[in-house]
Amino acid sequence: MSELPFAATTPVSVARVGLRARNAESLAAYYRNAVGLRELSRAGGTITLGAANRPLLDIEADAAAKPDDPRSAGLFHTAFLLPSRADLGRWINNAIANNIGIEGASDHLVSEALYLTDPEGNGIEIYADRRHEDWKWNGDKVAMATGRLNIPSVVAEVPAGDAGWQGMPDNSIIGHVHLRVGRPEDAEAWWHQEFGFDTVARYGSAAVFLSSGGYHHHIGANAWQSSGAGRRDPSRSGLAWVEMRSDNVTDAATREDPWGTVIRTVPGKA
Repeated sequence: MSELPFAATTPVSVARVGLRARNAESLAAYYRNAVGLRELSRAGGTITLGAANRPLLDIEADAAAKPDDPRSAGLFHTAFLLPSRADLGRWINNAIANNIGIEGASDHLVSEALYLTDPEGNGIEIYADRRHEDWKWNGDKVAMATGRLNIPSVVAEVPAGDAGWQGMPDNSIIGHVHLRVGRPEDAEAWWHQEFGFDTVARYGSAAVFLSSGGYHHHIGANAWQSSGAGRRDPSRSGLAWVEMRSDNVTDAATREDPWGTVIRTVPGKA
């Protein structure tokens, strides 16, 4: 059994994500078949999926919702973190075998990642971290980049005769959530104030990366497509909420970021 990834061992981490779906059944099928989540429960129009018995994604049915607007504030991607590089290799082999559409593949120095988009336009990252002891820091800023992913090298991590991809393994988590915002500096100030997050990287003035406990980022916020965006339209599909787990609180709470994105907090260890 793999250990829980470093991302989940920090004082604050991402617990799960809620999506508002125009076609919840179709979306749930995609996350089962392409991402490898398991359906855990259904209640009140919400389908909950996860890895093992850990809930990671709630899909809330709203057939009347308007399509998401990628120029508005909202979700850039939900990033599913696999426990090992071999797990990422297994997922890649499965994606190739089943013609799962991939939109990008990157080496970020701290991690290796592939990108796809679900049927309703929500971004997804599937990734594995390099050992956090091997990340390079310049003071309080971590070295991240976007290079070409060496897919053959990742796939070579899968042992000969391996059973292959069996769905998301135990201890898979949501490692980070990347948000579309109107002004990254406003997002940075909000996450500093509300969660005590540290700024660990910036990409110019258009993106900022924030974390708890020395992770490379639990939250990303960019204005690449959404510069100047105001409050979100609650009648649109897409991100419904992000749930953070915190060692620092004793009661659950809900708040909104400057664009009306709902951020929940729940107490407890990962």
